[in-house]
Amino acid sequence: MTLFAAQAYGPAALAEDADTWNLVPAAVTQGGGVRGSILLNRIGPTKSDLYIANADGTGETPLFATSQMDYHASYSKDGQWVVFTSERDGRGNSNIYRAKVDGTGVQRLTNHSAVDDSAVFSPDGKFIAFVSSRNTGWANVWTLNLATGALKNLTGSIPFDPSKPHSYMKPAWSPDGKWIAFSSDRNSEWRGHDAPNGWERTQENSIYVIKPDGWGWRQVATRAGYSQGSPSWSPDSKRIVFYESTTEETWGARRPERIATVSSQIVSVDVATGTRTEHTTGGGYKVFPQYLDATTIAYHIKGGPLEGIYTTAGTSAAMKGWRSPRYSSNGKVIYEKVSFLPAYAQYAPMYSFDSDWEYKYTDVFPMLSKDQSTLAITAKHINSSIDVMDAQDGANRRRVYDSTMSGLPPDQVARGLAGAFQPTWSPDGQWLAFGVGQWFQERRTGVASIQRIRIDGTGLEVLTDGSIHSGFPSYSADGNRIVYRVWSETVKGLRILNLTDRTTQVLTTEADNLPSWSPDGTKIVFTRRVDATNFDVYTIKPDGTGLKRLTTSGANDGHAIWRYDGKLLWSTGMFGFRDEVALYENTFQPDGQNWIMNADGSGKYAITDTLWEDAMPLYIPKP
Repeated sequence: MTLFAAQAYGPAALAEDADTWNLVPAAVTQGGGVRGSILLNRIGPTKSDLYIANADGTGETPLFATSQMDYHASYSKDGQWVVFTSERDGRGNSNIYRAKVDGTGVQRLTNHSAVDDSAVFSPDGKFIAFVSSRNTGWANVWTLNLATGALKNLTGSIPFDPSKPHSYMKPAWSPDGKWIAFSSDRNSEWRGHDAPNGWERTQENSIYVIKPDGWGWRQVATRAGYSQGSPSWSPDSKRIVFYESTTEETWGARRPERIATVSSQIVSVDVATGTRTEHTTGGGYKVFPQYLDATTIAYHIKGGPLEGIYTTAGTSAAMKGWRSPRYSSNGKVIYEKVSFLPAYAQYAPMYSFDSDWEYKYTDVFPMLSKDQSTLAITAKHINSSIDVMDAQDGANRRRVYDSTMSGLPPDQVARGLAGAFQPTWSPDGQWLAFGVGQWFQERRTGVASIQRIRIDGTGLEVLTDGSIHSGFPSYSADGNRIVYRVWSETVKGLRILNLTDRTTQVLTTEADNLPSWSPDGTKIVFTRRVDATNFDVYTIKPDGTGLKRLTTSGANDGHAIWRYDGKLLWSTGMFGFRDEVALYENTFQPDGQNWIMNADGSGKYAITDTLWEDAMPLYIPKP
């Protein structure tokens, strides 16, 4: 197996700030949208604000008077400055800023349409180390000279297996200035949860160090089947402390219904000898460890009944809602508080990674009518009903199908686990078909059928009998057929229902999902489970011939739909995580980003580059 090494074990070759792959331009002018809008669904916080408090949690004060989506802050060595990530340019585009600890003197340090995040000061305050996806699409550790603006990619030349994950995250500068520690999932496996059958990925990280000039990288801590993260140094620069959990528990750590059932421990390692010391025991998912002095380590338990700040000296404080705490040398702590509610409003503005198109938020499964005048969505933020509205501005929103009338369990409907998913327009614009039932893991014991209704809310018709779980329909170009997927423990695949004679054609018998009929009627795109850990995008002709695989990354590729011009939109995790996945909240697959390709799989390029989970893009051209 060939390993990539631009300059193995030496300084990275990618030191210039220039784009070298076909992602998005380095600078994008906002407010354009001359060609129309791109809708996308994002799972991430809608609000994040920085606070400073005493180390024991008392005396909380907001860093800034107004909310501007700021997070992941840390202190300079003298405690007078903070460096932090902000989305002040628009939701989704993260850049690095610094400010004085009283909130004044705000200065932008990076300006790029890529993920820039997790910055830390060098001990002398002349540099920052930070994570960026610029140039390569992958998360790498960079340094920035604050006086000259010179940038260096420290991890870009570390050898890796290109078929496997290789993200570099959470840099930490040693107090003596000689080393930068970081976590990485380099050369781990693409792996789903539930060992490894789940769609959503887990993450196996190890701890590494590298010199600020890019030389001398080496692994200092690893443990098979475990994830180690958020390294921090002892005051004498001899030990690195980090959190450690099983790889499987990085799934539960980001899910609210599971956070109380998983745990991690705080571990340190002697950098010279590799000797491990475990500093904690017991429950709670412990993260963000940091030495307060030569022997005392502070850490945070995120979520669950034990949530709060703790120290190895035995002190604790039940601080609810804190995230990413970092301590200063003078007894202060900075952290963010995030919120996911209220959810983004339909058509809320997002950062536009392409100035020809205005990016906007949408609820799930957006579908555009053939005449491009009307949008249909699953209103998952409400109760997973079907709503339609004017496509250009979201006006005249009205409910076509109400999931509360479906007979499904009300608690599952309220939690988004049941309802009406993925509306599809008939070509004449008179009907919407959709799946009605129980989704996600509830499908194993639940039911779902394909139904359709006229856009005025009349004429509800059940098209499949519910004997097998059926969902995610798509109309043919002539309106005479609907393709959909079926699922049971023993029977899977795509089916085509003829609406004229009500016969059903078996199109595939593999673990296939999310079919979408091309505008010209010649192909159907869908997601196939290739093996236990991998999903890819395929196309097939409606007669069952011409099967073609369009994606081959080890990551998850799926949710593909056709654009108005015959190109394909889909969501992929091929460039890995941009942060330690266990640190996320309320999310499923934060490695997912939106991409475009030609119908034959060529010409792939990204249209988003964010820290958050992005999916379900839809282009709406201007009339």
